[in-house]
Amino acid sequence: MTDTNISLRDIQAPLKQQYRDDPESAVITLSADGELGAGVACKVSTGQAMAEAGLHPATGGDGTQLCSGDMLLEALVACAGVTLRAVATALELEVAGAVRAEGDLDFRGTLGVAKDAPVGFRAIRLSFDVDIRDGDAPAAEDKVATLVKLTERYCVVLQTIQGSATTSVAVNPAA
Repeated sequence: MTDTNISLRDIQAPLKQQYRDDPESAVITLSADGELGAGVACKVSTGQAMAEAGLHPATGGDGTQLCSGDMLLEALVACAGVTLRAVATALELEVAGAVRAEGDLDFRGTLGVAKDAPVGFRAIRLSFDVDIRDGDAPAAEDKVATLVKLTERYCVVLQTIQGSATTSVAVNPAA
């Protein structure tokens, strides 16, 4: 058992108990904020810095701004990587390596060139290139399968993409 395992369990134990005792306390609204920038851009507060998103070069951008499609894949990689590490910690496994997400877009849909072309990703692939160890030995196949299954189950961004969360859009005119 690693120090990370002990501290993660110690940190999460009271939270898990609180959420069992009071399920409503587990429902938290996350938010993201942005400001419309100059030209075709939006500045998004990341909590660490401002990130400026703009058009992808395939839609007329010059590549100097972030693409929101790339940001979605980055969010998936971040969430999947953190979830994999948390699950591995709970299973007392050690993992090292990399996480990658790729997505296929048909920009004809985004640009309104072809009505039959979808707007958005038509396929997303998430992959882990990792070394999974159980002590000094490579992890057994059944432990690896459990790690993957639980990572898929508990990755918030992956589950949101796969489940297509109910969404709404509102425009609030400035006063």
